[in-house]
Amino acid sequence: MAHDSKEIDEPAPAKLKLYNYWRSSCSQRVRIVLNLKGLDYEYKAVNLMKGEHFHPEYEKLNPIHFVPTLVDGDIVVGDSYAVILYLEDKYPQHPLLPKDLKKKALNLQVASIVSSSIQPFHGVPRLSFVEAKFNDDERLKWTQHYLGKGFTALEKLLKDVPGKYATGDEVLLADVFLVPQVHAAITRFGIDMTAYPRLSRAFAALCELPAFQDALPERQPDCPSTA
Repeated sequence: MAHDSKEIDEPAPAKLKLYNYWRSSCSQRVRIVLNLKGLDYEYKAVNLMKGEHFHPEYEKLNPIHFVPTLVDGDIVVGDSYAVILYLEDKYPQHPLLPKDLKKKALNLQVASIVSSSIQPFHGVPRLSFVEAKFNDDERLKWTQHYLGKGFTALEKLLKDVPGKYATGDEVLLADVFLVPQVHAAITRFGIDMTAYPRLSRAFAALCELPAFQDALPERQPDCPSTA
């Protein structure tokens, strides 16, 4: 005897949630990746200036109290580099790491220089520590020194690499890390980018792309000018 079969509707996957701060360059990296991969997500603002990253509820998600943090169902990933690699593995559309090992290594190197040798010198924890010991002018010079050191290294690394973006004519991992860093250097720390023509050329080309434009700090809902 035949029985009628009914399809069981599977629940829709939970929407991605990104806990982030509008001006955080680390948060901006992840927003760019989400845009490039065409992923819809819920924007969860964490106000660093009000200390919301120290709230017990956020500490459960990110025990080191940094932004961003990505929540994907029952998976929680903190640290922008880890979040981006997670998204790269799970969502293969618009791959950020090329198959060519030499180019892949170059992209990983650029991302590592930005994330470990440039950005930490202007993050909120480091600047707060420096501010307690130096005046504003000395703090700015201190930050500019380390930004310049990192940009000099990147300029040397990429100066002979052809293409309109950081490592060629495709938008890859290096671009995702480069743009927020240059944007912060110009808008927050008064860095003259004319000393870095290769970086400047890539930055200008990338800023024409919607995925990068929509991730800009000034376009986020928690930005004071838009909130």
